Amino acid sequence: MSQFSSYKRPETLSKMAEERMDVLIIGGGITGSGIALDAASRGMKTAVVEMQDFAAGTSSRSTKLVHGGLRYLKQFEVKMVAEVGKEREIVYENGPHVTTPEWMMLPFHQGGNFGPFSTSLGLRVYDYLAGVKKKERRTMFSPEEAIEREPLIKRENLKGAGFYVEYKTDDARLTLEVMKKAVEHGALAANYAKVVDFIYNDEGKIDGAVVEDQTDGTHYTIRAKKVINAGGPWVDQLREIDGSKKGKTLHLTKGVHLVFDGERFPLKQAMYYDTPDGRMVFAIPRNGKTYVGTTDTDYEGDIAHPTMTETDRTYLIESINYMFPTVDITVEDVESSWAGLRPLIHEEGKDPSEISRKDEIFISDSGLISMAGGKLTGYRKMAQTVIDQVRDMLMEEEGIRYSDSETKSMPISGGDVGGSKGYEKFLGEKTKQGVSLGLPEDGARELADLYGSNIDIVFDYYKNENEAAEKAGIDQVVFAMLRYALEYELAYRPVDFFVRRTGALFFAIEWVHEHKDVVIAYMANELNWNDTQKKAYTKELEQLLKEAVEPTELVMA
Repeated sequence: MSQFSSYKRPETLSKMAEERMDVLIIGGGITGSGIALDAASRGMKTAVVEMQDFAAGTSSRSTKLVHGGLRYLKQFEVKMVAEVGKEREIVYENGPHVTTPEWMMLPFHQGGNFGPFSTSLGLRVYDYLAGVKKKERRTMFSPEEAIEREPLIKRENLKGAGFYVEYKTDDARLTLEVMKKAVEHGALAANYAKVVDFIYNDEGKIDGAVVEDQTDGTHYTIRAKKVINAGGPWVDQLREIDGSKKGKTLHLTKGVHLVFDGERFPLKQAMYYDTPDGRMVFAIPRNGKTYVGTTDTDYEGDIAHPTMTETDRTYLIESINYMFPTVDITVEDVESSWAGLRPLIHEEGKDPSEISRKDEIFISDSGLISMAGGKLTGYRKMAQTVIDQVRDMLMEEEGIRYSDSETKSMPISGGDVGGSKGYEKFLGEKTKQGVSLGLPEDGARELADLYGSNIDIVFDYYKNENEAAEKAGIDQVVFAMLRYALEYELAYRPVDFFVRRTGALFFAIEWVHEHKDVVIAYMANELNWNDTQKKAYTKELEQLLKEAVEPTELVMA
């Protein structure tokens, strides 16, 4: 049985408390996962605690793109464009099952943000800085070509379009696959494990943390030579516990995305388009759906629970009808939605417009290392940077020498598929294997695409546990996915399975409604929830299902 198993959470937390760790990482989003993999693969004793589920914050609520950083060209962030452009290629090669090239069309209309010349020049510079492959370099379309590519586009004053490659991803599954790889390298990782206090040595230096298991209230004291705060939107709250929140602080903004059925909004081509207020929005077809986002508004509410408001929904619907006037989208067409927070960095005394999207490392007087800001695309490089610092500190303090980072060419979990070049062949072979087990061809391919090289384990559950699935009253495919989520991906609550392990609440909400009751019953039995837990976890899922469709004001009414 994998050590990253829902059945072994208490054992994992106990192990963390048994011996002093080299590194304790707080936060199980993409940043914390990346840091864990970099540290563990260098041989450091590594522990990760996450107070919610892995990727439950920003890392499951992004636009689901591994950006090349095109929009930073407008702010002359040349270095950032060059770095993230190269990093996205590494992310893709190490996990082609969770990251895929997506051709993006950027239309330009008279009076809009972009014109033919600036777009052509910008994309050419972007290709150069980001080291874009020859076959993925930008091209330019005439108005007629743009309309042929996407007939729904606004035709009035259309001057043409740029055409370039972004990379789409499943952000939550990317995070999970990175964390699973860290666990393969010996990292200990637990979700629903909240840091409630720090511990310090006699010199006032940080020496670990007190962690509370959110499932049963048990406290664990975890000691570590170095403590890294990778809490995303919660970074400042942890700095407050340490008494070191000063100087640069987080500025949170909220981004909302809406999901529509592909038949109601039959977008053929991924788009990055102007809005009437001069912002830019993405519209992306995905698995028979079309999703649109994002908003960008200041946020001061509950960090753990950002939601779509009526204003957010109206803004995005108006932007759709502005750029795709024949579609005539209404509020009734919204199938699902999600809201996420961006933790940006603001410095005291500076204008709010000078908010940085770069990642930065703060080291407090006590030695707490906090990493804030940054982008999904740059997670690996961010991790390498902070663990290089930790390595140098440990060398200086203890004379222990750790190696350089090895993650640049390390496939993440599920990524052993022969790189991007071998992936299509891998998918074809696994699809045939699934069909031979009795799965429909498209279903077999979807599963192989979701799990990558871990698909054999899921196929084994599908093939060998028919009786258990029947006894539980669960569809055979759903049962195989659920078994894998419990045994290998530390799913503990229904939302973990339906949101982060499958993405279904966003992109297949009817599937959630169809299977939720039997899945909840099975998880309750397997994980020995008490009645209070079962009620709370069921209510949590029901609340999310409501909020996905209705703005917060209407859900609360």
